[in-house]
Amino acid sequence: MAQLLHRTLGDPDEVREFPLGRLELFQLEDVVIGVGTFEPGWRWSEHIKPVAGTDLCMYRHVGYTLAGVLRVQLEDGTITDVPANSALQVPPRHDAWVVGDEAHVAVDFAGMRAFARPESPDERVLASILFTDIVDSTGTLERIGDAAWRELLGRFEDEARFEVDTFRGRSFGPTGDGFLAVFDGAARAIRCAGATIEAAERQGIRLRAGVHTGEVEFAAGTVRGIAVHAAARVMSLADAGEVFVSATTAELAAGAGFTFDDRGAHELKGLSGPRQVLSATPAG
Repeated sequence: MAQLLHRTLGDPDEVREFPLGRLELFQLEDVVIGVGTFEPGWRWSEHIKPVAGTDLCMYRHVGYTLAGVLRVQLEDGTITDVPANSALQVPPRHDAWVVGDEAHVAVDFAGMRAFARPESPDERVLASILFTDIVDSTGTLERIGDAAWRELLGRFEDEARFEVDTFRGRSFGPTGDGFLAVFDGAARAIRCAGATIEAAERQGIRLRAGVHTGEVEFAAGTVRGIAVHAAARVMSLADAGEVFVSATTAELAAGAGFTFDDRGAHELKGLSGPRQVLSATPAG
C-alpha cells in the first residue's frame, strides 16, 4: 500500500553536479523526482555526453519547466524551444541546450534515475535482466499497416518505459520488437514484466517476457554480459502472456508473492549445460 509522503525541496536524497549543471534527486518509494538546474551555456552533447557515453540522450523526460528556455533537438533534426511554465515530454535520442542568459530549471518525473551518473568502467554488478518481445509483430503489422503500427508501437514503448521507471528499473530499449531493462531486485523485475504484459494487452499487443539474474557490466549507455544473453534465451521459450524466469531468479524472488511452475531444463543457445526454466505468476 502506498504511503503518504512529502519531501522538502532543498533537502534531496542525492545531488549530482556536472559542468554548468546540478541535479537534485528525491526518492518517494519507487518514484524518483529530479530537479535540474542548467546554467547558460550548458549543452547535453558537450557536458553530459562524456559521462553518458552515447551520442544522444537516451532517456525520456516528462515534467515541467520553472525557468529559462531549453532548446531540444531530436534525432530526426526537429528542434523545439521549451520556455518556462511549460509541461514537457521529450522522447529518447535527443540533444538539448540552454538558450539565453537565464538558467533553465525543470522538474522531471521520468528520466532522472541515472541521468548524469558516471559508470564505473568494467564494474560488474548483480542485476535482474528483463527482456520482452512482441508476439506475431509481423502479422499485426500486415493487418493494420505501417502508419498504425508505428503509432501503436510508440504508445507501447511509452507505457513500457513508465512501468520500468515505476519498478525502479533502467531501460535499454527498445530492442527490435521489445525492450531490455535492468533491475536491482528479482521481484521488481518479475512484477514489471507482468505489468508490462498487461499494458501491452490494453494496446492490443501480445507480449512475452523473460527474466534472468546474473552479473552485468554497464558501459557507454549499454548493458552487457552473458547474463543478458541468458535472459533473452529464457524469454524466447515463453508464449504470449507468459513470464519465464531462470532458476536463479526464482530462488531470489522466493517469498515475494509469486507462484513458480517448472517448465523443464533447456539447452539455451550459446550457453553451456541445461538451464532450469520456470513460469512466474502472482500467487493467489
